[in-house]
Amino acid sequence: MSLQQLYAALLAGGVVLLAGIAAARTASRLGLPGLLLFLALGVLLGEDVLGIDFDDAGLAQTLGTSALAIILIEGGLSTRWSDLRRLVLPSALLATVGVAVSVLVTAAGAHLLLGMDWQLALLLGAIVSSTDAAAVFSVLRVLPLPRRAAGLVEAESGFNDAPTVILVLVFSTAAVDLPGPVAVAGQITYQLVAGAVIGLLIGWAGTAALRYVALPATGLYPLATLGLGVIAFAAAGGAGASGFMAAYLAGIVLGNAVLPHRAATRSFAEGVGWLAQIGLFVMLGLLVNPSELGSALLPATVVGLVLLLVARPVSVVACLFPFRTSWREQAFISWAGLRGAVPIVLATFPIVAAVPGSQQLLNIVFVLVVLFVLVQGPVLPAVARLLGITQPGQAREVSIEAAPLDVLGADLLTLTVPPGSRLHGVEIFELRLPAPSNVVLIIRDGDTIVPEPVTLLREGDDVLIVTTSDARQQVECRLRAVARRGRLAHWYGERGDIDTDPGRAASMEGESAQWTSATRRSRAAASSITTTPGKEITSASWSSTTGGVP
Repeated sequence: MSLQQLYAALLAGGVVLLAGIAAARTASRLGLPGLLLFLALGVLLGEDVLGIDFDDAGLAQTLGTSALAIILIEGGLSTRWSDLRRLVLPSALLATVGVAVSVLVTAAGAHLLLGMDWQLALLLGAIVSSTDAAAVFSVLRVLPLPRRAAGLVEAESGFNDAPTVILVLVFSTAAVDLPGPVAVAGQITYQLVAGAVIGLLIGWAGTAALRYVALPATGLYPLATLGLGVIAFAAAGGAGASGFMAAYLAGIVLGNAVLPHRAATRSFAEGVGWLAQIGLFVMLGLLVNPSELGSALLPATVVGLVLLLVARPVSVVACLFPFRTSWREQAFISWAGLRGAVPIVLATFPIVAAVPGSQQLLNIVFVLVVLFVLVQGPVLPAVARLLGITQPGQAREVSIEAAPLDVLGADLLTLTVPPGSRLHGVEIFELRLPAPSNVVLIIRDGDTIVPEPVTLLREGDDVLIVTTSDARQQVECRLRAVARRGRLAHWYGERGDIDTDPGRAASMEGESAQWTSATRRSRAAASSITTTPGKEITSASWSSTTGGVP
């Protein structure tokens, strides 16, 4: 490559990157997943439109696998072990038994309804049975969901790439006779266990090294952390184990360790993860030819309906029934199994292995993913509201690099008071957040308010809360309790537990409405305190008034 060719390549890459970032911004304003516009950008650049010829499935497989590793490392770094530890067993079942059930049901549907031979049907079932980590992380973390439901889907998306990759490789190389179930199960078990061990060991070793080795520049810590995740991925792959499992678990270990500059590390990893997503989706858009997608529309629709309405729900019920998960959460988890780039990357494996019919398989998978993105992603918030599992009192973490929160061991949370929430009309001191937590700012109708203890919360308020890492769980429980039952939540026995059945929590809303209304009137009559906009914006130090839960 000459210097002029290098300049041209870098110019084109920079333009595509900026176009991808603009697409992400546009997608968020339109309420669409960014994945859709990234794929559209790739198709636009392809040979059928602007003329860029890219049909190297082997290169796409290599680059796509590398990008998925980066995305899983970033997902692990941003996953809280406190949210995950109680969900390891059910999420592991979803990622293994659930994948197997989904593969078999989807393959049976493709064979019976479309007349596919069993090898292609099993390949198709394995390819589309993996939920997409990038799509799940980007969509679920902006919704006020119960941690159990969101955590299950996130953990499943981090774990299930490894079993599906193994199944796709097995079915791609089985040209004549498929291996027996025992052989497949043994291979999957080895790869998952060995990958988990390698990932955990490298994560722990890297944590010890980063704690005791003083690096000469702050920017080296994010590079070192990401490098450890890449080492885990490569080491596991070299040992014949699952690199995806190793990368995700190494990221979890490193992300939950007390390391220097954690906020900067997570921000850097998030940026690299976005870069990997944009490059991956644009490349996959380049790989397909729009003129060939028309014939894939009908089979993609049929397989998508089988997967969405039959295979996914059956696999979720089979795996979560022993854990007494409510039907609402099971229905949401079934719908929230988002598909994205992972199935398209997996569809390149049979092309590289020269499986007959694999190019048409790629077209079917591409169309299916686009349909899933259009149907599932935009309506996911509405599905959560319809099932009654949204949590209006669920605080969300805010990443702030300018404040030395890592040094203080503190977390900055944001809470939005939605319409109809019992938080509306509650005074700040009535939240009774555990010490040393404090509400530091309220954003209301575009104005900022520094609250006093008697400042009232209103619908639509964005509330900023500073707390310590140790007290964070108590703070979130208290906020959920008040959101469900109002200021008298403790009297009604409401503790804000994560696992409270959303239907039960919703049904209890009306029981105390009259009492709460009467209490509010009596307090207003007995109190001489009034609040005005001018008074609300005065600064006050009142952390001592918030110590202890009633």
